[in-house]
Amino acid sequence: MNKRLSLLFLIQVLYLQLSAQVQVKQLLTEGLKDPQSIDNAHPRFSWKLSTEQKNTLQSAYEITVMDGKKTTWTSGKVSSDETLHVPYEGAALSPGKQYSWKVKVWDNHGHTATSTEAAYFRMGITAWKAKWIEPGYQEAASNRPCPIFKTSFHPGKKIASAIAYITSHGLYEAQINGKKVGNGFLTPGFTSYNKRLQYQVYDVTNLLQPGDNNIEVTVASGWYRGTIGWGTDKYGKTLGILYQMEVTYTDGSSETVISDGNWKSGTGKITYSEIYNGEWQDNRITTTNWSGVKVLDIPLTNLVASVTPPVTKHEVFSNIKRIKTPAGEDVIDFGQNLSGFVHFKASGNAGDSIILEHGEILDKKGNFYNANLRTAAATDIFVLSGKGEEYFEPHFTFHGFRYVRVKTKAKLTNIEAVATYSDVPATGIFECSNPMINQLQHNIQWSQVDNFVDIPTDCPQRDERLGWTGDAQAFVQTATFNRNVNTFFTKWLRDLAADQLQNGSVPYVIPNVLGNDAAGSAGWGDAATVVPWTMYEVYSDKRLLENQYPSMKAWVDFIQLNSPKNMWATGSHFGDWLSYKSENRSADTYTYITTQCYYALSTQLVINAARVLGKQEDVDKYTALLKKIKDAFCAEYVTPNGRIMSNTQTSYVLALAFDMLPEHIRPMAAKHLADDIASYNNHLTTGFLGTYLLSNTLTRFGYTDVAYKLLLQDTYPSWLYPVKMGATTIWERWDGMKTDSTFQTIEMNSFNHYAYGAIGDWMYKNVAGINMDSASTGFKKIVIRPRLGGGLTYAKAGYESGYGKIGVDWKIKDGGTFVMDVEIPANTTAVIYVPGKEGKQEVGSGKYHYEAVISKN
Repeated sequence: MNKRLSLLFLIQVLYLQLSAQVQVKQLLTEGLKDPQSIDNAHPRFSWKLSTEQKNTLQSAYEITVMDGKKTTWTSGKVSSDETLHVPYEGAALSPGKQYSWKVKVWDNHGHTATSTEAAYFRMGITAWKAKWIEPGYQEAASNRPCPIFKTSFHPGKKIASAIAYITSHGLYEAQINGKKVGNGFLTPGFTSYNKRLQYQVYDVTNLLQPGDNNIEVTVASGWYRGTIGWGTDKYGKTLGILYQMEVTYTDGSSETVISDGNWKSGTGKITYSEIYNGEWQDNRITTTNWSGVKVLDIPLTNLVASVTPPVTKHEVFSNIKRIKTPAGEDVIDFGQNLSGFVHFKASGNAGDSIILEHGEILDKKGNFYNANLRTAAATDIFVLSGKGEEYFEPHFTFHGFRYVRVKTKAKLTNIEAVATYSDVPATGIFECSNPMINQLQHNIQWSQVDNFVDIPTDCPQRDERLGWTGDAQAFVQTATFNRNVNTFFTKWLRDLAADQLQNGSVPYVIPNVLGNDAAGSAGWGDAATVVPWTMYEVYSDKRLLENQYPSMKAWVDFIQLNSPKNMWATGSHFGDWLSYKSENRSADTYTYITTQCYYALSTQLVINAARVLGKQEDVDKYTALLKKIKDAFCAEYVTPNGRIMSNTQTSYVLALAFDMLPEHIRPMAAKHLADDIASYNNHLTTGFLGTYLLSNTLTRFGYTDVAYKLLLQDTYPSWLYPVKMGATTIWERWDGMKTDSTFQTIEMNSFNHYAYGAIGDWMYKNVAGINMDSASTGFKKIVIRPRLGGGLTYAKAGYESGYGKIGVDWKIKDGGTFVMDVEIPANTTAVIYVPGKEGKQEVGSGKYHYEAVISKN
């Protein structure tokens, strides 16, 4: 027995020693795991510490970058607790070359650790040998089949490695020996193509074989040409590819396969494919008449490496419900409104067609409904070859749908819906004791991923799917909780800066496919300041802030030039888009109240950025301007007792959230806001510009109880009304479906629009209590402060920050005892407020348990 106890004791001691050891995990380069191409000459490295020992901080690090087995650069031991975006500071890195790196860390307990696995990155290519090629045949004027480009490659030696660099005018899918290259979908993505065209890089070594290798690249219109944003051929009329494959042999020699005049072009079974209208495939087509190609001498100056993960396949919905509608139609219900496509197997006679029409909702009678898609056909058509069981899946389109109307005589099996969206990591979870709020959180997260399809779109279903700036800036804070969107918005912001007009005005949509007249709206153009600043705050991404700073300034300078006497009261604006209206009452906010408030917000954010970047002259300049903006606002729109012209919830929210009012007036204005909410029987009346700020503003000024009343309201207009009506995503309108189950106008009625889902930010910060100290960035300093209310008896949330998981799990036991478990990641500190206890507790990393007696809410 004594030996057994001694052994158990020894095991326990060893366990405690091992758990106290620090580990280094999740090595990222430019925010990505092992990226295949980086344009930055000084790539940045990030890592996380993992340990069960409390109060652990990094005291020093040493980064080593390797070229094979040769050390390219070492930072030496650097006394620092920094683990985010640490820059490479060695000699110039070679284009196209792959490097590895590792990091050794020291902590404040005397422990050391080195990353057990090396991380990799490859530098972007600069020496392009490939040429743009286009089809050598005459394309049809309409209903154009997808071009296919092909060549063959015969290696004369044993291959050590093969790296392919690919981009296209249009969307491409490449194959080598019949196998798909990479797992990306809708590549090369949506950018302002004439200014910034992404290329992707693939390690294709394992796809090559001795002897002949067949290379094919199929291209579709995508966003490049065809109908996009109520116009056609925005970037060009002819599709093409640029392909370069660098092959290295085991003897050290190399060979390059490029797109040139030796390629062939033709068409195949994809007879039509467009973003809005869907894809047609005809399996009877097995051969084509191959033509040559046109070789173009096009400058390659707009080529850039991809900086964010591609769109990929994610959740698969196979538990379908087959419906025979009152109209006698065959409809499939996948149970979730999603962005993606349907794939299946089918058998039948040659020439049998399978027609799939996509829609988000059933009408009042239970019939298939897709009128809200406007001109988007959203129809996939597949034709059978008649040769046994056949598999179908679209390649170059996506749909927003829950329901699919099926027209066919063929037999369909294995029918599944596949969600496709940008492959950015999930970071947040949230749940509580109210099932309807949990469904709301579900809807928020799904509307986010459904609309994060390479760009932040407004909706995934109708003839739009554009990068509306107002939606993005309103939702970006919530987006950061649910997903790591640092690289996602890095890409989009580069296009924003590229498409920003010469006078500094920002287009309504990015990339700008609506033209230069569609620009300059308050609350929309402010994405130029709001999104970069949010990326800096949440991810501590100073380089992004520095890169976007000229764009931020240009936007504010544009406003200033259009603001005589410091009042922005000119131009066309969306205002508080889709705010509440009824036959008896309207909550319209005077447009130029919104413009002036956003003028102040963007000016403040430029001041913030200038201070971070050490631009004191700009700090002084814009600080003086900001005072004039706020003084002009108060003189024009505010009474001495805190009444604001329009007297709407949004007018008070914007004035309070953006600190437009003198401090002694703010409590009065907050009271007017709360009174207005009460006058609507505890309903919100805000639109796109007011909603995302409403609840946080109420909490800031002591009205958390009112915020909870709004959250729990389940009649129109409210967040839970769509939930009660069966929504699985966030609606564009508060009453997209009316109480009698009829619909809002078909001109604008999306059932998958993330903007109003911005309430998620308040839920993470106040229901769960996960906050960041305003004096820090990247959640280096954390504030845990749950605010009880709404009859909730528990909440559980987790957020995977750049340092690790922040977790909160609280509940109220019978008798009024509050219990909370908190997890703080290594290399951070936290301030914790426990309901029922006065004061606060300052802690380091670790897991903590708290109990307190409270009065049940």
